Amino acid sequence: MSSGDRRVCLLTGAGGMLGSEFCRRLYTDYDIVAVHRERVPPAPSQHEWFIDPFAPASPVPENDARVHLIRADLTAPGAIERVVDLALARFGRVDLLVNNASYAGYHTNGLVDGDAALADFGATFGTNVEVPLRMSVRLAQRAWLHDAERNRARNRNVVNVSCASGAEVYSGGQALYSASKAALNHLTRHLAREFTEFGVRVNAIAPNTFPGVTPVENVLRAIYELDSGAMTGGVFDVDDADEEPPAGRHALPA
Repeated sequence: MSSGDRRVCLLTGAGGMLGSEFCRRLYTDYDIVAVHRERVPPAPSQHEWFIDPFAPASPVPENDARVHLIRADLTAPGAIERVVDLALARFGRVDLLVNNASYAGYHTNGLVDGDAALADFGATFGTNVEVPLRMSVRLAQRAWLHDAERNRARNRNVVNVSCASGAEVYSGGQALYSASKAALNHLTRHLAREFTEFGVRVNAIAPNTFPGVTPVENVLRAIYELDSGAMTGGVFDVDDADEEPPAGRHALPA
């Protein structure tokens, strides 16, 4: 079950840059179910047990806040259902779902030069649109649909990680990727309208390239603020490196 009153976060794409930083920075703030494929996030996990060699009998804080790792290919049949069931079996609930897993296949020669872009359609839309949809729906069906009072009391919500290219046209062969993120943005708005009926909020963040344009810190802060806020149905930009964050922003743990 959950450790005390910490919020339970189900995070996909935990082995990527943003997912790894989320786990590293926030594993003591959340009970995190970290879904990854090959790379493992750099945070204490259920596969480790820490001992202070100078005081072997003393408790070690890392043992009370370990990330729960689940290795999965979320595009495989039955994988999402397995992940949701394991998360609920481990912690008994999920308060925050962060759909961060993403596939970016850029096609610098465009859409009509060869079949590379056409061959990537399934992987791009499957990972960037179908996986967030299925993850949100399966979690709602298994845990949230008939729990409206507690959903509202615990401020349960979904954050979809989109991209600025979902609303803009950029060079570099991003047509499929951008189209999938545009679809994710609109899916977010529809999910928000439907999930309102049982008290769950749904929003998306749309950062520019990170860390090159947008610091990862700013993306983490955006997720943190959406989780603690009251907004729903929005697709929110994220401050770039040359922009001063508004006053009153939440401070992230060091």
